Amino acid sequence: MVQVLSSRVLLRPTDPDRSRAFYGDALGLAVYREFGTGPERGTVYFLGGGFLEVSGRSEVPPAPGLRLWLQVADAAGAHQELTARGVEVLREPRREPWGLVEMWISDPDGVPIVLVEVPGDHPLRYRPGI
Repeated sequence: MVQVLSSRVLLRPTDPDRSRAFYGDALGLAVYREFGTGPERGTVYFLGGGFLEVSGRSEVPPAPGLRLWLQVADAAGAHQELTARGVEVLREPRREPWGLVEMWISDPDGVPIVLVEVPGDHPLRYRPGI
């Protein structure tokens, strides 16, 4: 069995400075570490139990199937904060039939990002009888 000790998503944006401004300033992700120099330098952000590395450059946007799922404590609060920072909200927070509260945004390259609130009564958080 492979023992995974840590994980990170590697993102090669078409415009590294624009993506760093989005993830660092607009979303307010905390920086874990930085490396290299120049516009294609690497910046690694905390993502809860994992990391997001924005480094290098790509001529084309990231893979069309890529999605980021970010759990937040309060989707309505995240909505207010992000709209105040000028982030375009593609879909406002709403409770889905599966019980999660989801809000959708995208990064500058069009990578879809879902911000998810897990309500207290959801099975991911609450298990009757346990």
